[in-house]
Amino acid sequence: MRSSKSRSRSKNRNNNNRSMGNIINRVFDSSGPEGKVRGTPQQIIDKYNQLTRDAQLSGDRVAAENFAQHAEHYTRLLGEAQKEQEARREEQERQNRERQAERDRERAERQERESNSVGDPAQSDQPDVVEVSESGLVETPESAPKPKRRRSRKPAADEGGAQPTGGDEAPQAAE
Repeated sequence: MRSSKSRSRSKNRNNNNRSMGNIINRVFDSSGPEGKVRGTPQQIIDKYNQLTRDAQLSGDRVAAENFAQHAEHYTRLLGEAQKEQEARREEQERQNRERQAERDRERAERQERESNSVGDPAQSDQPDVVEVSESGLVETPESAPKPKRRRSRKPAADEGGAQPTGGDEAPQAAE
């Protein structure tokens, strides 16, 4: 009986949309006619090209062709990965250029607004006079002391426990 775990693991895989990833630096194990060749695609290509030359020098045309085909496979693999990497790089550069153009437009608009508001003091956000404290620092609204709030509670009782009245006057009766 098959495990349900293995079925659920493979259920969500989508091999059609796999990216080439970092194939250029990835290490492969190639099972060639004379055993395994291990390395990056470029190293495998170099090894198979060397094996092709060796087979040609020894007069083995079949082995030479076989090694050449293995080298060609990895050459195509590497070429496709390099094209994809170049396309990604160009797309990133295009996006960077668009973002930079947008920032330049925003900066130009901001400078234009600022230059238009310089002539009209009513539109200016900056104060005309800057107050400098004794320490030589510029006063900002955040650093200004906050006014104390008055409490609107009942007046506090004095030491004798009597409530203070508004002076020596007795409370007046309502007429």
